[in-house]
Amino acid sequence: MTSIAILGAGRVSANLATKLLEAGHRVTVGTRGGVDNWAGPPVTLAGMEQAARDGEIVVNATPGEGSVERLVALRDALDGKILIDLANATGRDDEGRPSGLLYTGRSLAEHIQQALPATRVVKTLNTMLFPVMTAPGSLCSPPTAFLSGNDAGAKATVRDLLADLGWADEWIEDLGDITTARGTEALMLLVPSIVRNHGLKPFALTIASMR
Repeated sequence: MTSIAILGAGRVSANLATKLLEAGHRVTVGTRGGVDNWAGPPVTLAGMEQAARDGEIVVNATPGEGSVERLVALRDALDGKILIDLANATGRDDEGRPSGLLYTGRSLAEHIQQALPATRVVKTLNTMLFPVMTAPGSLCSPPTAFLSGNDAGAKATVRDLLADLGWADEWIEDLGDITTARGTEALMLLVPSIVRNHGLKPFALTIASMR
C-alpha cells in the first residue's frame, strides 16, 4: 500500500481515486475549496498543502494553466516527493476546447521541474481522455501511456503504479528525460479535431508498429 495524494477534486481525481483505492492504496485528495462538489469515493479530503505532505506520491490533477503557481506554493511539502504530472497547459476556444499551448519552447512539465528542483517530476497519462487512464483495456486497440522524467527510479515507481491502473507493461513507453514531455503535451492540439470527427468518447493516442 502506498499513500497517494491527488491534487484537485474534479472528474480526473475522482476517477483515479476510485481505481487506486481498489488497488489497495491510501488516497488523500487535496482541494482548495469546499468538498461539496466531490463526486468520488470515500477518501480523506484535505487542503492542498496537507495532502501534499501526506502523500508518498503526489499527482497533479489541477488545471494546467495554473499548475506551476499552485505547485510552487507547495514547494516544501513536495520536497523529495515523486510528482506525477497529468496536466496540459492550453488556451481554450469559445467551446472550452484546447486552442493552443500556453508554453512554447518548453513544456509545462519542464516548468514544474525547474520550479521544484528537489521534486522528481514524471509526466504521464496526458494524451487521453480521463476515463482511459483507469480503463486502458476498454479501447478497441491497446493505447500508449508515455513517461517523461529525469529520474529513472521515479519513472520505475510510476510504471508500477500504472500497472495498478490496468496498464500492461508493453503499453508503456519511456520517452526519456523531462524535455520529451514537449511532444506529448503538443499532442493535445489534435484533440479538437479528433472530438469533432469522432465525438466526445474515450480515446487515447498510441504507437502502432509493424509486425
